[in-house]
Amino acid sequence: MEPGINNGTMNFRIKKKKCVVALLGIYLVMSCVKDKNFEAPKTNCSSDLSANMTIGELKGLYVDELLQIQEDWIIEGYVISSDLAGNFFGTLHIQDNLTNPTQGLQMEIDLRDSHLFYEMGSKILVKTKGLYLGMSKGAIKLGSVFSAFGNLSVGRLPAAVVGEHLFSSCDSTGSLQPKNVGINQLDDSMISTLVQFSNMEISVDELRQTFAVKEEETIRTLTNCEDLELELLNSGYSDFQASLMPEGNGTITGVLIKDNKDYQLVIRDPSDIVFTAIRCEDLVDEFTSSKIFISELADPDNNAGARFVELYNSDSQWLSLKGWTLRRYTNDNTEVSSIIDLSGFVIEGNSTFVISPNASEFELVYGFPPSQSVSTNSPADSNGDDNLELVDPFGTVIDSFGVVGEDGSGTNHEFEDGRALRSINVTEANPKYAFNEWIIYNDSGQGGTLNQPQNAPEDFNPGIR
Repeated sequence: MEPGINNGTMNFRIKKKKCVVALLGIYLVMSCVKDKNFEAPKTNCSSDLSANMTIGELKGLYVDELLQIQEDWIIEGYVISSDLAGNFFGTLHIQDNLTNPTQGLQMEIDLRDSHLFYEMGSKILVKTKGLYLGMSKGAIKLGSVFSAFGNLSVGRLPAAVVGEHLFSSCDSTGSLQPKNVGINQLDDSMISTLVQFSNMEISVDELRQTFAVKEEETIRTLTNCEDLELELLNSGYSDFQASLMPEGNGTITGVLIKDNKDYQLVIRDPSDIVFTAIRCEDLVDEFTSSKIFISELADPDNNAGARFVELYNSDSQWLSLKGWTLRRYTNDNTEVSSIIDLSGFVIEGNSTFVISPNASEFELVYGFPPSQSVSTNSPADSNGDDNLELVDPFGTVIDSFGVVGEDGSGTNHEFEDGRALRSINVTEANPKYAFNEWIIYNDSGQGGTLNQPQNAPEDFNPGIR
């Protein structure tokens, strides 16, 4: 169970309805109050403390094992999480700046209604001596310690000693500005920072569902118009657990956390979601065109690492390759052997698009990086006797090279140790292979092709039509 999500378990008990009132220990009063929207008690701020270490420097001390801090180090940060709506429980997330943070930190604290003491946007100072620094599920955390099956891990700091380590600054509360990021831009430095994503929506499969299953931690799926996904983590004990998730498209703000290899987003409350635009699937963003075709295939005699496939767009307008694929039929196979997904790329008008199975070798040989880097044994890594098809988003074969079911060796579609170059007068794709549209070099010269093995880079011109 992620300690940052409310699991509904109280870790302390109040006996006979008696509450103990004390400065910074006044948190126990909250157990006697049913309405968590009452006015927060006044607490003193600290003006005589100053940070002598950054959050980033503190996190840099962690090296593979739990660390108890013995030095009088003090860090400062701005509170970005809130347990007001019940979606956070037992954690406090702070970052090093109100805007454009460089590091964040998750603190484990056993303090109910912590939003009454540590308001979002407020600066706090943390005395770290005696606390433990550790990693759980890929995220570095600060807190107390607990033992599970003989293994020590970072746990929640007991409520009675929270006030000995966390101090509110006398600075006025600031205005938090989330950092605008893309799903494919995330890295671990953003964990426990406030981030915002644009052009997002709930996965179509999860529409008209509630934020969470009652009393269960629940993962919902966020996606954008490029079909990239991000997990949205919600508590089954939150105030909005039973509310339906919004159906539109727009921005979502939250605290970034990590669960092993997966990044997750936790909102403070539903106001962090502003989905007022039209959903992606309601927009026409997949297109077909006969103006895109295979313009060159390369299998250099002197360097298999310099192989490539080149596509060309003969139209004057650019085209999104979302949903487009390039598939390979190895030798005489009639079933697809490998596929390249071209989604996420754009091919400009009257321009080429070069795909390489070995990007570093391609750049070393030809002097520039390929448009797309793929794996070996892909359609871009043919040894010259395979067949290829370019397929649009709707499953239609737009262009082809070779004859599916026929091994290219000794035929008019063999380019082993050579190249297959589309004739310059070809301006449209052809779903059926036509030998008269190609100039083919190989090491055999059979089937009407040219027996002239080609060497890289001198015999090839990727990127030039």
